[in-house]
Amino acid sequence: MASPQQQQSVKDSVTETSGNPPAPKPGAALKLTARDVNFFYGAFQALYDISLDIPANKVTAFIGPSGCGKSTFLRTMNRMNETIRNTRVEGELKLDNEDLFSMDVTDVRRRVGMVFQKSNPFPKTIFDNVAYGLRVNGIKKSSIVSAAVEQSLKRAALWNEVKDKLQKPASALSGGQQQRLCIARALAVEPEVLLLDEPCSALDPIATLKIEELLFQIKDITTIVIVTHNMQQAARLADFTGFFFMGKLIEMDVTKKIFQNPGKKETEDYVTGRFG
Repeated sequence: MASPQQQQSVKDSVTETSGNPPAPKPGAALKLTARDVNFFYGAFQALYDISLDIPANKVTAFIGPSGCGKSTFLRTMNRMNETIRNTRVEGELKLDNEDLFSMDVTDVRRRVGMVFQKSNPFPKTIFDNVAYGLRVNGIKKSSIVSAAVEQSLKRAALWNEVKDKLQKPASALSGGQQQRLCIARALAVEPEVLLLDEPCSALDPIATLKIEELLFQIKDITTIVIVTHNMQQAARLADFTGFFFMGKLIEMDVTKKIFQNPGKKETEDYVTGRFG
């Protein structure tokens, strides 16, 4: 980890980005677009002029050292930061070309689901965890709820492991199973975007592999954005990768280019282990 003095030196040397995100491939549909997004915790500015495009039905990864703003930006995309007092956001963020900040927040969080670093199953049964979002959204018919729960657990590659114990408490599952349950819970309401904040950081390699395989399988039904400290995971998983540093998006491009031929020295230094 670089010292504060080294980090400040790097920050001072960062070349200002143009503010123009890389052009998507011809015909690519964009799910989320950000233009000049700034975010503040009180007087502290955590994000500086973030502009990027998130292509639909792809996996986009955000990498960078701790405290660089990647998780803050992720939470901005479903307005989770609004639960924190004395914060504010500036700039433009659009979901399917609609202003995300003027939409009903409940609708935003239905369309943009989130899975956190630490699995957080509710103190309910496995079945009721997955059914929770459906019921909150007014779906009460038991046959519809049951079918949706089964479909979500299958999509989360968990059905075969839990189909005979749906009425058991979710807390009885292993850590990796609990995280997949949280993904199933998020998928149950059929979100258009799924945000994942370090979803594998507390998991062993086998559980991590299952999560990665799951994300590969579901990107045809939802757009995925993942924050990860694991650069190997980003290289394996993501179609596009953005590198954050000191609250700025230094560079974003196709993943292969970011790791093999980055356009910014700061990106190259990070992915080669020279700092961070």
